[in-house]
Amino acid sequence: MNILKIAWKEVKHDFRDIRTLVFMIAFPIVLMLILGTALTGAFDGGDFDDNIALDDMTVLYENSNEPIQQPFDAFTKELEKSGIHFERLSKGTNGKDQVEENQADAYLSIDEDGAKLYLNDQNSIGGSVIQGSLASFVDQYNLITEISKAAPEKLDTVLTASTDHDYIKDQTLLPDQQPGSMDYYAIVMTTMIALYAAISAAHLITQERSRHTADRLMIAPIKKSEIFMGKLIGSIAINTVCIALVVAFSIIFFHANWGEHLGLVALILLTEIIMAISFGLGLSFLFKTPTAPMPVIMIVLQLAAFFGGAYFPIGDADGLLKLMTNISPLTLENDAMFQMIYANDLSLVIPAIAMNLGISLLFLVFSTFALSRREGL
Repeated sequence: MNILKIAWKEVKHDFRDIRTLVFMIAFPIVLMLILGTALTGAFDGGDFDDNIALDDMTVLYENSNEPIQQPFDAFTKELEKSGIHFERLSKGTNGKDQVEENQADAYLSIDEDGAKLYLNDQNSIGGSVIQGSLASFVDQYNLITEISKAAPEKLDTVLTASTDHDYIKDQTLLPDQQPGSMDYYAIVMTTMIALYAAISAAHLITQERSRHTADRLMIAPIKKSEIFMGKLIGSIAINTVCIALVVAFSIIFFHANWGEHLGLVALILLTEIIMAISFGLGLSFLFKTPTAPMPVIMIVLQLAAFFGGAYFPIGDADGLLKLMTNISPLTLENDAMFQMIYANDLSLVIPAIAMNLGISLLFLVFSTFALSRREGL
């Protein structure tokens, strides 16, 4: 009962703090509006557009394995529709040299021993397309080769079936599910502001000392563990309400897409709030003065937000940038959100929740131990 009373007191106290409420609710909403509106073009066909147009490509080939010629002709005819043109290598011409001199995008050599493909490394994307397109044919080529060795009488049946084979299959996963600028910033601003719960959490215990109410609490018939748990639950409750309002506002007024797994979204955000509050509490016990934790918290939060993609998407990174991106807890949080919402992939949900709870447990154990060592709060 004492725990619930203290928790309710914290909720009422935070609701009276207009500045905190404005910061936790209005700040992310304003950033969503500004960044989501200003960078609309970047997400709808600008720098972050994933659609890449490829020019027509030329593949030189020579084939000394006559039994394979029929399915190979069907294969090349199919690829002509995709802009990949196959030309038989002229006699006296070196296919490798043609590729090295940038006269062709690839050179394919087929004989009784197998198929060899040489790609022009100046066009890595085109080379990947050609290599991927040839994969299905090579698999079938190997099958036909084995059949011709083991049962030549069945080869005609296989070759006839091969002419009707579909070598290229286009498949799109959720083609219309691409985050727009408002969708993107609705998610990353929400996960970012959830981390800011650490700021108020750093004052949960220290404010009792600065207001000289800690002594009153200690002489009251209340255990220190009840005070600690009550403040923790109250802080989690008020921050959860703020985050829920931000999410609801983004859905109603910005039409942001939060997907169909709203329960898992809520669970990730709840565990992130617990992590942030535990982090703030832990730092308040680590430093002796009430103001000392704030610079550390602000630096950590800003770095986590920047490298976690809160202000702009971070693509493929390497070196120090990749290290900092991986360290930021928001990277895993946001990746889990986007994969769940836009690819229906839940593989990162459990790791994100486990990370949040693991960090929370670490700081809560430290805070509990530090509180038990103090004579007062």
